Amino acid sequence: MPAPSATALRDALLADREQALTRLYHRAFPPVRRYVGNHGGTAQDAQDVFQDALVILYEQAVGGTLVLTASASTYLVGIARNLWHHEQRRRARLPHEALPDDAEPLAVLAAEEVEDSAEPAFAVLDYVERLGEKCRNVLLAFYYFQQPLTQIAQANGYRSVRSATVQKFKCLERLRNSVRRAFTAENIEY
Repeated sequence: MPAPSATALRDALLADREQALTRLYHRAFPPVRRYVGNHGGTAQDAQDVFQDALVILYEQAVGGTLVLTASASTYLVGIARNLWHHEQRRRARLPHEALPDDAEPLAVLAAEEVEDSAEPAFAVLDYVERLGEKCRNVLLAFYYFQQPLTQIAQANGYRSVRSATVQKFKCLERLRNSVRRAFTAENIEY
C-alpha cells in the first residue's frame, strides 16, 4: 500500500478547506481527546492541543513541507501527542500553575463521548481572513510564501527585522486565540 499523499491533502485543503478540516476533525479529535484525558488533561487542554496541531498540519500541508508516511489523521494525532508531552513538561517546570477549580479531567468525562458525526466544523483560513490586512499579510508571507523576515519587514514598513518578528508572533497569537474561542463557543460536548 503506498504512503498517503501530502499533495492530495494540500489539494483537498485548497479546494474545500472546510470539508477537509471537518474530515480531519472527525477522525483525529476523538483519539486526541482520549489521549489527553488519559494523561491528566482537561477538556480545554484537549481542544487547545488539537487546535495547535491542526494549525501546524495545515501550515505544513499548504506550505508544501508536509511529508506523510501514515494517514493525515494519524499524523495529526502524533503532533497533538507531542504537543501534549511538551505542555506537560512545561507545566512540570511551573508547579504554581494548577488547574482551575472548575476544570474536570477528561478521564472523568470519557464515558460521555458523543457521536463523532455531530462534531462541528471550522475553517482556520476563515480566522486568518478576520485578522486584518496587516496580520494576514505577515502570516501568509512568512508561513505560506516562506518569505524571509527581512523582506516582510521591508514590505510592511517595519523599522527592523525584530519588529516584524514581534508582529508575526502577536498575529499568530491572535489567530490561535481566535480559533480557540470559536472552537470553545461551538458548544462541543464531551
